[in-house]
Amino acid sequence: MPLPVQRDVREIEGILNEILNTRCPPVGRCRLLSSGVGNAHSLNIAEDISGHKECLGCGNCVDICPFLSREPYRRKKTEQRTSMALESIVGEDCDLCNACVLVCPQVDTTIKNYIVNHRMAEVMSRLERRIGDEDELDLDLFLEEAISQD
Repeated sequence: MPLPVQRDVREIEGILNEILNTRCPPVGRCRLLSSGVGNAHSLNIAEDISGHKECLGCGNCVDICPFLSREPYRRKKTEQRTSMALESIVGEDCDLCNACVLVCPQVDTTIKNYIVNHRMAEVMSRLERRIGDEDELDLDLFLEEAISQD
């Protein structure tokens, strides 16, 4: 959980957009832009980690990654469940969907809100263009399933 006083996105908007436009999972770099772990974090450890920005290794980013859902064999490259592992196994094949940032418990809410309010329309339109692509069967099946439930 980030600290109560979080980064003002207006101060970091330029670098944040650069990170979000780079063809690589952005979660690790967004975590480093954040305020760090708060006192109320629920880890059961003896040392005080308040303000630290190291990846906790929760694996949320690895679990949510749609690219790894399509190519699960890549997960076998490492047993680590960190943002650095995600970057190394996905690399430039990243979909730039920003899901990894949204599920990271260490990324400031202000950064997550910026992504939702300023970037998600772009992400959704990019995914919409891929619908019907023969190489993206998962999107077609998802739409068929959603339509059939109506």
